[in-house]
Amino acid sequence: MKRLTLTMTLLLSAWTLTLNAQTDTLPVLLSEVVISEGRLETPVSEQTRSLIVIGKAEIAATPGQSVASVLQYHAGIDIRQRGPNGVQADAGIRGGTFDQVLILVNGIKISDLQTGHHSLNLPVDIENIERIEVLKGPGARVFGQNAFTGAINIITKSPDQPFFKVQLTGGQHGLWGGKISTAYQSGQVNHYLSVTRDISEGYRYNTDYDIANYFYQSDMPAGQGKLRFFGGFTERKFGANGFYASPTFKDQYEEVQTSLATLKFSQPVGKNGILKSSAYWRRNQDEYIFLRHDPAVFRNLHVSNNLGGEVNFAFGNALGTTGAGIDINKVWLRSNNLGDRERFVTSLFAEHRASLLNGRLSVTPGFQLNHYSDFGWNFLPGVDAGFELLPQLGLFANWGRTYRVPTFTDLYYADPANLGNPDLQPEFAQTWEIGLKTKRMAGVSGQVSYFYRQGTDIIDWFKQNEADKWQPANLIGVDMQGIDGNLSLTFDNDKMPVRSLDLGYTYIDASADTGERIFSRYALENLRHQVSAGLLLHYGKNFVHRISYRYYDRVNLPDYHLVDTRLIFETGRYRIFGEATNLFDTNYRETNLVEMPGRWVKVGVEGTF
Repeated sequence: MKRLTLTMTLLLSAWTLTLNAQTDTLPVLLSEVVISEGRLETPVSEQTRSLIVIGKAEIAATPGQSVASVLQYHAGIDIRQRGPNGVQADAGIRGGTFDQVLILVNGIKISDLQTGHHSLNLPVDIENIERIEVLKGPGARVFGQNAFTGAINIITKSPDQPFFKVQLTGGQHGLWGGKISTAYQSGQVNHYLSVTRDISEGYRYNTDYDIANYFYQSDMPAGQGKLRFFGGFTERKFGANGFYASPTFKDQYEEVQTSLATLKFSQPVGKNGILKSSAYWRRNQDEYIFLRHDPAVFRNLHVSNNLGGEVNFAFGNALGTTGAGIDINKVWLRSNNLGDRERFVTSLFAEHRASLLNGRLSVTPGFQLNHYSDFGWNFLPGVDAGFELLPQLGLFANWGRTYRVPTFTDLYYADPANLGNPDLQPEFAQTWEIGLKTKRMAGVSGQVSYFYRQGTDIIDWFKQNEADKWQPANLIGVDMQGIDGNLSLTFDNDKMPVRSLDLGYTYIDASADTGERIFSRYALENLRHQVSAGLLLHYGKNFVHRISYRYYDRVNLPDYHLVDTRLIFETGRYRIFGEATNLFDTNYRETNLVEMPGRWVKVGVEGTF
């Protein structure tokens, strides 16, 4: 508790000082970025939920080469990697598991029906991303299934100027990579495409990897509206030394291929309305081999598909803004281990944002009604509220009911160490949150909140004795409460090298009723304390330097500190960069199975024409 009290005191003190400071000369960063949830569109400054927006400038300056690498620098987001560069990574939010976070690309849900371990197999390179929106808290009434503890929405770039860009990267452990991207216009159609490749020999035995990404996007007018096509493919081949089951299994190997294609159309309707529709298809193929040199010993091959479409409509009226829509999708799986499985899902949703007291009070109630062909109906209500205490300070609160249905791995998987449970039921939770956040402050953004999540029938994998098989079951309950805060300061003073300072802190207190079960795999491995800090420096006109610090105190593992850094020299069309992750060569693990890399140095050069 001493660390909690000290950190929160420092955060709140810094926040109070900045609220009283004269910041009129500081630039506004991201404050008026519009967050699109499929129905209602709201500027960041008017949001009544815990939200992080990671812009492209921050992404470019951040050490690391993957979405997982970018996300790990923000408190409240728990990235647990098996190997570097996002080769195999899980995302959690506020103590939730990887199955309880919904991942989206341009608002399209891409979470995997086979297992949440594949949710971050993104057919998008870090080069293609405009920003990342992270919702911390209940998101089921907005996004539906899997937005149990939050959602991560990745927004891709839409270049409006032609360019051709080439990037080459090299580093320790036989690392090398290349990226080629281009944007051009043909008539009224804007095209954007890229091809990337990242390869490493690995930092220890059987940790080599080969990651390829192919990306294409086009935007064009269509009548009074806009049409966008997106297509992406990623292929990941990697040695999985100790990734699954036990650290002693050093010869595991995996290949994953993920495809995503979407077609989106938006059009204004009347004076105050907008209609959005989309069709999407996601395919994931996962081949797992227990002994890389002898695939015949044990091999899994899973091929999953998700095909669907949704229509959303939002319109302004005398009472505020109303949104409604429907999402229909079918998922099917063909697997030599899980069998042939299918699921049909229908979701109806509606919400209304009302502005009262001359705009000082906003209230947004809503609900989502879902039907699963194998689990029936469920009703997910929620409400958000915000009140302007001061022109620069707002109070927000929200409540929501969330749920998650079991994956097909939870239900049917079987191997010598694991056994699924076909009798599993969906897990549910109610979450409450109340907090403070800055509003319309030039150069300053921040928020701090208290949250409480009461979970019932939570799914986790357990065993009673060390020699038993892991098997999932519905827990009676898992409750999590905590404090979550972040503060960002930006400085517009060419005489000083410091351009921005980011601070984040999350504290989680978890309790669970596990009955007589002793060993837990996922639900009881949350972070207790998490601290993040980032410092951005400019040296003259050409050098940009980012220093990032992270501290993790996980309930089931030793705590550790990490420092990463990235230095960029940019002149005209060219950019040279160097970075070092785990600068002080810390020995650590993000899961209880895999020892992560020590210090890793990389350099690269980029040209834009």
